[in-house]
Amino acid sequence: MAKTTTEELLTLLDYVHERLTDRLEGTPDAEYLWEPVPGCWSVRRGEDGVFRAEKPEREPQPTPFTTIAWRLWHIGVDCLSSYSDGFFESIGRRDLLAGGFPGTAAGGMAEVDKEWARFRVHVSALDDAGLARLLGPAAGPYAEDSYHALVLHALDEVIHHTAEIGVIRDLYQVSEGGKAWAQA
Repeated sequence: MAKTTTEELLTLLDYVHERLTDRLEGTPDAEYLWEPVPGCWSVRRGEDGVFRAEKPEREPQPTPFTTIAWRLWHIGVDCLSSYSDGFFESIGRRDLLAGGFPGTAAGGMAEVDKEWARFRVHVSALDDAGLARLLGPAAGPYAEDSYHALVLHALDEVIHHTAEIGVIRDLYQVSEGGKAWAQA
């Protein structure tokens, strides 16, 4: 029996989540916060002791290189959490930078896991009619896009950031934690 579109999307969501989890297994905190080039965006401890992601309202062009910590914040909060809030729970857009984000690799991945599970529950409730439904005015310029397109966009975000995280992990390893480059 053929899978439904929702089942196929969930299968891919689960596969992508597993790849991200596997790729980040054993990531030390130093690597999670490693800045391979000057001027990186990251998750930094503020004066109040709370770690927060850097992302100004008006992004510079080109945007700065980002750390693993920032990319996990982007996946977990900027994408999955904001999609759940805005399109499934009708909470609307909140200040994504106001809340903290873990300053540790294990904490960052736990936050992504939590938001992943929440988003997955919403996707699992979509039937064909729900997938075809338009996002509406809350989506701004994407108002005419469907919930199916939103799920595909979430997958695209996670897939490409997971690949980037993999490259950062590889660079960290071959550069002896950035030390080899500091001597060059």
